[in-house]
Amino acid sequence: MSPSTTVAASGVLDPRQWRDAAPSAFRKLNPLSLWRNPVMFIVELGAAFTTVLAVADPSVFAWVITVWLWLTVGFAALAEAIAEGRGKAQAAGLRRTRTETTAHRLTTDAAGFTGPDGAPVEEVPATALRNGDLVLVEAGQVIPADGDVVIGIASVDESAITGESAPVIRESGGDRSAVTGGTRVLSDWVVVEVTAESGKGFMDRMIALVEGASRQRTPNEIALNILLAAMTIVFLLAVVTIQPAAIYAKAASPALDNGVLDAGGVTGIVLVSLLVCLIPTTIGALLSAIGIAGMDRLVQRNVLAMSGRAVEAAGDVDTLLLDKTGTVTHGNRRASAFLPLPGVAGRELAEAALSASLADETPEGRSIVDFAREAYGVVPPESSGVTPVPFTAQSRMSGVDVVSPDGVTTGVRKGAAAAMTAWTAAGGGDVDPRVPELVGRISDEGGTPLLVAVCTGDEPARVLGVVHLKDVVKDGMTERFDTLRAMGIRTVMVTGDNPRTAAAIAAEAGVDDFIAEATPEDKLELIRAEQRRGRLVAMTGDGTNDAPALAQADVGLAMNTGTSAAKEAGNMVDLDSDPTKLIEIVAIGKQLLMTRGALTTFSIANDIAKYFAIIPAIFAVVHPGLDALNIMRLSSPESAIISAVVFNALIIIALVPLALRGVRYRPATAVSMLRRNLFVYGLGGVVAPFLGIKAIDLLVSLIPGITS
Repeated sequence: MSPSTTVAASGVLDPRQWRDAAPSAFRKLNPLSLWRNPVMFIVELGAAFTTVLAVADPSVFAWVITVWLWLTVGFAALAEAIAEGRGKAQAAGLRRTRTETTAHRLTTDAAGFTGPDGAPVEEVPATALRNGDLVLVEAGQVIPADGDVVIGIASVDESAITGESAPVIRESGGDRSAVTGGTRVLSDWVVVEVTAESGKGFMDRMIALVEGASRQRTPNEIALNILLAAMTIVFLLAVVTIQPAAIYAKAASPALDNGVLDAGGVTGIVLVSLLVCLIPTTIGALLSAIGIAGMDRLVQRNVLAMSGRAVEAAGDVDTLLLDKTGTVTHGNRRASAFLPLPGVAGRELAEAALSASLADETPEGRSIVDFAREAYGVVPPESSGVTPVPFTAQSRMSGVDVVSPDGVTTGVRKGAAAAMTAWTAAGGGDVDPRVPELVGRISDEGGTPLLVAVCTGDEPARVLGVVHLKDVVKDGMTERFDTLRAMGIRTVMVTGDNPRTAAAIAAEAGVDDFIAEATPEDKLELIRAEQRRGRLVAMTGDGTNDAPALAQADVGLAMNTGTSAAKEAGNMVDLDSDPTKLIEIVAIGKQLLMTRGALTTFSIANDIAKYFAIIPAIFAVVHPGLDALNIMRLSSPESAIISAVVFNALIIIALVPLALRGVRYRPATAVSMLRRNLFVYGLGGVVAPFLGIKAIDLLVSLIPGITS
């Protein structure tokens, strides 16, 4: 289990998280840091102002309002501290994987390097390594820094960063050469070329990002902050204009007194209360927590987002580029059918195909053995008298030679159509004219045909039938693509296969489009073409040749098993190296945007009920016509104002679990999501405060000394 998974298991309602976050929340009350959140900065200024007024003219009403205003600011700081605390706990788990490591740096350029015995190395601290240094790492040693394997092959334990206990193979060349500092070599040895200096490696960046230290506000978050600041200014001006009207009303009717008016109009404490209740404090308090929690949800799934912008972009993705191999399909061709020729029994073909595959250790060969067992109940023959004939690139076939007790040799072969046709002809046999038809049909369906033939003694060789190998589409992929289509996302499968094979697999999987015989330039051009149409594009990749496309994509998910170039180019890294996780990332991005939109709607809708609570409390006595707005019939003006302020604070803390967990995501179009958002959080935001404020009023009215 990965560190992130361990932390996530505790849940957002764990009291320890709230307790541990309290010191950090207190530090966040510093105005020098709080000013970046304009809404809560205004609330803190208001709380400080009411504190001065309460000290100058103490009353139960003044102090109750003051305490709850400070609690409002404190709850907002606590929400952000809890979100950050979850990340810091994960970072602490990652730090425990780091040790002071000694590196064995090669003192030569490793030209002609043949092995670790007698290698010219020097022991240096891992912190002394620089870009381009060559390091020898043997079995049992910790890889001291990020880099690429340039010589050798080794089994590596990456559980420190992926949580997966199974070792992985890292070797020079290809797309599985990248290694991460802090992981351990289990067997053999490798020479690693360092690609990141001390303190700037993958693990260091991961710790900083998970901890929240390097989190920057996203464009949408900045835009929403600007909107909230503008709304705060509008409400501030509106509240200021109330004072002249209150002064005039008091002067015209000096005998009228509802407890919140004095000779100077509305008291300062009431004005501050009105302002705090009308500005969007709920979303202002939870905005940072929502963004941090979105990053946290990715980390729980072992995905490292290099920026919050990438998470947001995932929620707005229009086009999804997916590699066929390993993403849409399992990646290994598997036997799906045995097609016997006329006059040949299916079991006879299955027995021959199984025998011919006994020496074939490829995934395709193993799948033929498994299919013969499962579909026909065939078991391997006894090993006595059986001589394996392994597959070679020259022969393009494999099989066995079986010697019977009377000394007759039977050759059983399977392989490519051209090779098997030649083998059959060499054995004196003729290929059935229906074979090319079977081969062509399988190829048209995107499969790979393998002919199976036998030759017994002096008898002519004969073809028994064809094995249909196909790149099997993963279970549930069709349904997942249907879900993406319902969300308005276009899926494009990218493959190096020929167009005929690509078309067959694309039709079976249910993708919207495909690119066959794709080159890195093709991927890059497709991404640019989609972006020119105003669409956001996401893609996966693991090789150096994928780096340009990963860098161009709005969401570039690089595999942790891939090259350093791919991980540097992408803005997300999947530690599990599961390309299908891109679909989950899109869902997480949409959930982040939905959560932010839902709580913004709820926060603004809240203001309606608070307006009906406070405005009648201030002016109903002076202007009796406003009594029609007093639909809640609260106990007193003081109780009404306190109830609104208390509800305004409590709703923040009540919504913290929702902000951290996120609104439940259901695939739907933007229109249906907006409709649901308005119904649930818009209507709910109007109704909930009416019920909550009334319930609090019933309790507040019991407190002695509240009313003047």
